[in-house]
Amino acid sequence: MQEHRAETAAEVLRKRVALRVTTIRDGAAHEIPAAELVPGDVVLLSAGDLVPADCRLIESRDLFVNEALLTGEPYPAEKHADVFGNGDDPTPANGVFMGSSVVSGTARALVVATGRSTRIGAIAGALSREPPPTAFTLGIRRFGMLLVRLTVLLVLFVLLINLLFERPLLESFLFALALAVGLTPELLPMIVSVTLAHGAVRMARERVIVKRLSAIHDLGSMDILCSDKTGTLTEGRIKLIREVDLSGEESGDILTWAHVNAAFETGLKSPLDDAIMEAAPEDLSDWRKIDEVPFDFERRRVSVLAERDGRRFLIVKGAPEDVLSHSSSWQAAAVDGAKPLNDEAVATARTTLAQLGDEGFRVLGVAWREVEPDRGHANISDESELTFAGFAAFLDPPKESARPALAALAELGVAVKIVSGDNERVTRHVCATLGVPVGGVINGPELAELTDEALAARLSDTTLFCRVSPPQKARIIRALRRQGHVVGYLGDGINDAPSLQAADVGLSVEGAVDVAREAAAIILLKHDLVVLAEGVREGRRTFANIMKYVMMGTSSNFGNMFSMAGAVLILPFLPMLPVQILLNNLLYDISEIAIPLDHVDEDIITRPRHWDMGFVREFMLVLGPVSSLFDFIAFGLLLWVFHAGESLFQTGWFVMSLASQVLVIFLIRTRLRPWSSRPHPALIASALGVVALAVLLPFTLLAPWFGFLPLPLDVFLALAAVVVVYLFTVEHVKRWLLGRHP
Repeated sequence: MQEHRAETAAEVLRKRVALRVTTIRDGAAHEIPAAELVPGDVVLLSAGDLVPADCRLIESRDLFVNEALLTGEPYPAEKHADVFGNGDDPTPANGVFMGSSVVSGTARALVVATGRSTRIGAIAGALSREPPPTAFTLGIRRFGMLLVRLTVLLVLFVLLINLLFERPLLESFLFALALAVGLTPELLPMIVSVTLAHGAVRMARERVIVKRLSAIHDLGSMDILCSDKTGTLTEGRIKLIREVDLSGEESGDILTWAHVNAAFETGLKSPLDDAIMEAAPEDLSDWRKIDEVPFDFERRRVSVLAERDGRRFLIVKGAPEDVLSHSSSWQAAAVDGAKPLNDEAVATARTTLAQLGDEGFRVLGVAWREVEPDRGHANISDESELTFAGFAAFLDPPKESARPALAALAELGVAVKIVSGDNERVTRHVCATLGVPVGGVINGPELAELTDEALAARLSDTTLFCRVSPPQKARIIRALRRQGHVVGYLGDGINDAPSLQAADVGLSVEGAVDVAREAAAIILLKHDLVVLAEGVREGRRTFANIMKYVMMGTSSNFGNMFSMAGAVLILPFLPMLPVQILLNNLLYDISEIAIPLDHVDEDIITRPRHWDMGFVREFMLVLGPVSSLFDFIAFGLLLWVFHAGESLFQTGWFVMSLASQVLVIFLIRTRLRPWSSRPHPALIASALGVVALAVLLPFTLLAPWFGFLPLPLDVFLALAAVVVVYLFTVEHVKRWLLGRHP
């Protein structure tokens, strides 16, 4: 399935960039399939073209390129052929890259990379590679190897002792084999699968789709969330947020003038024009267009001549500095009439413009001028003596749900790092709006100069990574994982696909591109990011229930098997028959079937939890011998107090060992006192049901087949007392252990 998803994602990329292109060969222009391009070709680009390869500009005129496919940013980027970097490799300033599109202008560009050698090709290559093992996979692998080593050692020990005592070879082999089965947590795959599936069902009710079950655990273990900005923390579309006059006061007139200009403009409309049209509620039926001066990249403004109620106005919209320089007066928000645009007013305007920039806004200047009622044409020379109306400020606004979601993640101990292709100023503003504390900042060009060691040294103090490329995003995630963090990545664009695959858990949203959804392990069908925090909580519940079974298997279960191995040294017969060991193991596993449904204490959910094999080993090496100690006490009672024969000894220890293994779940399942944490009714029923079955089995018709004898009352009461004292001891030892591992 993983390979299929990668192939599908790569195929989507291939279809996305399949096109024909005009190239110069033998001094003439030829249209050829883009797949036939080679480095060294010269291609011609104009508005509306898809860029067919990674190219360095040779000539350009008013070239603006939409690179949202690669950077995720909605604003077109301006390109210049006269900006040179190191060598022939294209830079973000003088290069155009495969998968982007030309918004306006023309260019002649030299092809420097094609196919898999391009930036978008590197993304496709990354998706076709096997993803690195996740934290859950590594944890299960380490736990499995721990059990394998223990099993091999105990089995070889038991087999060797039985052979030294010259016991029957077949019987000794079957006993050792049964011991190996007893040590093997056969139910672990079921417990893991059912627990994860149960978590996936609960998350599906919250409209969170889990594509890879183990991602639920990784989500719960996540201690760092790296998030793209555009489309995940922000809405991914530009909105007109503010209209302010020269001094920064809110003014409603600005939207009116900007709306008339944007509505009647016939040239290429920018995303800012679309935002103005969306924000303007006014009806323009009383306005009539007379003429316009189209936008060009040298003057950086567009003018519209329009009429209302017999009065004609030239309305100018464009780069704030240029519109200001052609204005002679300005309109204050709270004052009728215009004021002269003197040096003091210009300084105030520049201060307001700088402040808007620091807040992350993209800004247009808007001005107007009333002309003669019979004026029928407009030209560039008319763009003078304007009255400056003010600034229209645009922003890709943060999602309303992002702030509470990030606050909830912080409460759960998940640190958030923003990894964005946008500039630092805009990203800082988004972080301030969402309440994300900003520590250090690393920009893409600076990151390219850092070695892996230098990057690792700065990761812990860095909150923002700005102007980073897709490979750099994946590099940041891999560096965090090498430091032992469990890393999640939230993104929705093609440029996010390598990062989604590099993370322990890749998260995307319903509106993401196909490639991002394929690369992600979890998809949020709600645009409400608060469900992400609930997903973290669900992941921690899931991991806690898996660890309950792991702790059971490495404590009482291991202790009982260890006791059996030790018993062969002192008993003239086997402490349990092979069939009794297997029955014990089967009933024990049945008692744990309800673990996936069990309740989890709230304090377990508040912090990230990881596979801690050191704690697992310590838990086993402490509680295992405690279990064995009480087993040997039971041996002593059966042999020297009750003088039990082979069948009675095996029956008594079968009942006692199964009861101690099963009932200890009520202690191990919680860090609290057992009476302070309520188990799920299904777990109570399965555990007590199995203990009752073990007690009654020697009195049934099946007893002779398993080699059991009915237990005398005094034997039963003595063994029950041992179990009770054992449980009290385990509770005290557990609390001591947890004190060492708070």
